[in-house]
Amino acid sequence: MKTLGRISNFATNTFALWVIIFAIFSFIYPSGFAWIAPHIPLLLGIIMFGMGLTLSVNDFRGIFKQPKSVLIGVVAQYTVMPLLAFGLAHLFQLPPEVAVGVILVGCCPGGTASNVMTFMAKGNTALSVTVTSVSTLLAPIMTPALTFLLASQWLPVSFGDMFMSIVQVVLVPIALGVIVRLLFSKQVDKSVAVLPLVSVIGIVAVAAAVVAVNKGSIATTGLLIFAVVVLHNCLGLLLGYILAKLFKLDFKDQKAVSIEVGMQNSGLGAALALAHFAPIAAVPSAIFSVWHNISGPILATWWGKRSTEESTNSKSTKEAG
Repeated sequence: MKTLGRISNFATNTFALWVIIFAIFSFIYPSGFAWIAPHIPLLLGIIMFGMGLTLSVNDFRGIFKQPKSVLIGVVAQYTVMPLLAFGLAHLFQLPPEVAVGVILVGCCPGGTASNVMTFMAKGNTALSVTVTSVSTLLAPIMTPALTFLLASQWLPVSFGDMFMSIVQVVLVPIALGVIVRLLFSKQVDKSVAVLPLVSVIGIVAVAAAVVAVNKGSIATTGLLIFAVVVLHNCLGLLLGYILAKLFKLDFKDQKAVSIEVGMQNSGLGAALALAHFAPIAAVPSAIFSVWHNISGPILATWWGKRSTEESTNSKSTKEAG
C-alpha cells in the first residue's frame, strides 16, 4: 500500500505531463483511445465515488465556521466562470458546438485538483474542500440551469436530461462513497492514499478519449479553443482573487477562492458534452483539463514560495528585534 501511495503522489505531481502525453498519443493513434469515449460516465462515476470516500462531516463544518468565505466561493464559482465563458463565446464568435462546450465547462463545479493546488499555495485548504464539496452537491441544479440560461441561444439544452446525468454520475457515486466510508472507515482510511491515482488515470483517459474522437476538429480549431480556454482559466483565477479581496477575506482565503473559481471539474464537462451535444463540445473540457493542471501548479508554487519567504522574513525580523 505504501508503494501505491508513492506512485499515487508521483502521478498527482506529474498530472499535467500525463494528460499531455496521452493527448498526443490519442491524436496520433485515435483508434487506440476512441473506444474509451462510451465509458466516460463510468470513469467519472468512479472518480466521484472516490471523492465520496474522502468526504466527512468535517468537510462541511466549514460552512458554519466560515459562512461568508464559503458563500463567496460558491457564488463566485457559479457566476464568474459561466459569465466569462458566455462573454468569450461571443467575443471570439465561436461555432455553436464549441460555444456550448466552453459555457458547459464554465458552469461545472470546482474539481478536487483545486484542493491540492490550494494546499500547495499555502491557502485555506479546509475552505477549498468545503467549497468544492458544496458546489459539487449543487451541480445537478446549477450546472444544467446555467447552461440552459446561457447556451440555449446556440443549441437546444435539456435541463431535465442534464440534471439526471449529473445525478447519475455525480450525486449517486458520491453518496455511495460516503456510505462506504461510514460503514468501513478503517479500511477506507488505509486505502485513501491511492485515490488520487484513480482520479489521475480517470481524467487522463477522459481527455485522451475526447481528443481521439475529435482529431479532425482539433486539427482545424484546436488553437482557437486553446486560446479561449487559457483566457477563461486565467481570468477566472484573477477575478476569483479580486472578488475575495473586495470582500476583505484574508490572504489564505483569497488564494483558496481564486483557485476554486479558476479550476473546473473538466471531466464532468466532457461527460456532459459527449452525452448531450456534438463530440467537439467536449474539446474545451479536454483542453481545460490539460491547461488548468499547468496554470494551477505554477500559481500555487509561486504563492507557496511567497508565503514561505514572508514567513522566513517575519521570523528573522522578530529574532533581530
